Amino acid sequence: MDTAARPGGGATSRSATPFAAARADNPASRPGDRTGSPQGATPTAAAANPGRTVARTGESAQTLDRGLRLLHLVAEAPNGLTVTEAANRLGIGRAAVYRLAGPLTGHGMLRRDEAGRLRLGAGLLHLARRAQPLLAEAALPALRRLAEQAGATAHLTVVEGGEGVALAVVEPSWTSFHVAYRTGARHPLDRGAAGRAILAGRSGSADPVSSSGELQAGAYGVAAPVLGVPGLEASVGVVALAPLNVDTVGTQVRAAAAAIATALG
Repeated sequence: MDTAARPGGGATSRSATPFAAARADNPASRPGDRTGSPQGATPTAAAANPGRTVARTGESAQTLDRGLRLLHLVAEAPNGLTVTEAANRLGIGRAAVYRLAGPLTGHGMLRRDEAGRLRLGAGLLHLARRAQPLLAEAALPALRRLAEQAGATAHLTVVEGGEGVALAVVEPSWTSFHVAYRTGARHPLDRGAAGRAILAGRSGSADPVSSSGELQAGAYGVAAPVLGVPGLEASVGVVALAPLNVDTVGTQVRAAAAAIATALG
């Protein structure tokens, strides 16, 4: 966090092809031709056994569901999972876990450590980075409103690699001085209002969290977790150069967090 005061006055910018018709010279399109007529046509496997097609579709959906559940289980296990642990939690056999883990490992979503435990792969970071601009864009209206209400720099912080990362930052337009907080700034989750709000959100608490000088001397923060968005750990907060009224600003950051959750939902 860069706490150099900036003179206010203006927010600083950071920053078909249609299907072809049957051809006339195609025998299959000639009504009078025995090979193309309904009487001479041989039914396809799908037409001959529609129940089998439905069954295969159901099996594919179940496999996808199990694969996604496996990813979530591994994400929630700081020390990774053994195949046996994953099988027990999913309620399936070890062989089925191996079949799920194979393609996920091939796509970089999972990896096996030296002990053979399943852990998240670097491929998820690539997907997360592609999604970050969409998160920031959805959060900007609420952040702008919050910055103007509180007269302080507003920010959306997300978890990445076990740290808090400032994904979007909006500065107030009417203050004489405010904190310059860089997008992309990182900090431990157990220090600062933004990170500690995320930790509180893990236990289901939506209450605002305040901090004073934990990340930078002379900086004051208030933040609240963004709850109810599957797969997202984040908080919304403000940082200022002077103490903040936690009751007033806490209500504002909590409302902003709820607005962002709704926008992302």
